Amino acid sequence: MSSSPRILTAYHDPRFAAPIGEHKMPIGKFQAVAYALRNRPDVRIESPPPVDIADLRRVHDAAYVSAVRTGEPKALAESQKFPWSPQLFDSVRYTNGGVAAAAEKALTDGVSCAIASGFHHAHAKRGEGFCTFNGLVVAIDKLRAEGKLFNAAVLDCDLHYGNGTAQLIYDRPYITQVSIYGNDYWNNTPYRDVTKLRHEDGPNHLSAPLLAGCRGPALQAVLQRQLPRLLTNEWPELILYQAGADPLAEDPYSPLDLTAEDLMERDRTVFQFAKDNGIPIAWVLAGGYTADVSKIVEVHVNTFRAALEVFGDAAA
Repeated sequence: MSSSPRILTAYHDPRFAAPIGEHKMPIGKFQAVAYALRNRPDVRIESPPPVDIADLRRVHDAAYVSAVRTGEPKALAESQKFPWSPQLFDSVRYTNGGVAAAAEKALTDGVSCAIASGFHHAHAKRGEGFCTFNGLVVAIDKLRAEGKLFNAAVLDCDLHYGNGTAQLIYDRPYITQVSIYGNDYWNNTPYRDVTKLRHEDGPNHLSAPLLAGCRGPALQAVLQRQLPRLLTNEWPELILYQAGADPLAEDPYSPLDLTAEDLMERDRTVFQFAKDNGIPIAWVLAGGYTADVSKIVEVHVNTFRAALEVFGDAAA
């Protein structure tokens, strides 16, 4: 662990943002969060290296990787609902590189962040839900291939169920996922009412739906029950945390009644769990779709504040 005062390393590169035009996904939020943090003496922002094609092919089908690289076949290249462009492939190589760099940095510093998405809907052979390649699994498998860790856990607190990660880790027993969600997600479609559709959990992919109207105390109760399930299998050497902004009550997809303060308390609870159990943690900036992007940025910056409150001596 690094000495006090804590300097938290976060990874960002302007190439994270592919040119997708007017889109539901506010891809400019990555740059906006980096800009909001620019004057904090306790946050250092670095540019990560892009992942190699071999890192992507370790997790994703070679034909799918090729489609995203070349744009053909177009339906497959755009299966994540982004318009394809030559810059898209560079974008996802750098965002996945950010997740991998944050994961590796957390192993030495205890905590780190990628100012990017974890892309938890991406499947082995296709994209889904604005997710091209699954940066969470790519990062874990890259570090395993390099002999830097053997097992890890994913805590997914995006509004939407982490279905792509669940599919990818089915035959990866060294990864355990707990997904706490307020919208189900199947076949590129969100389902707002979690009582109408339920996943069949497996030994290493576990889930907990949040009912419509969920408020802060109910979320905290779910966290207290679910966080220990990250330790169900092998003790994880790393937690990757999807810190979603889309559970916010104002988000157009959210049926929950959670404030920015509730989400910051969620983050504190997660970071404290990791610290108390001596498990390094890296997080990513998962969904957020409010028309006022500043509200999304506020939630994401609050996650930094929560991390520094728990892990560092610097004023948050």
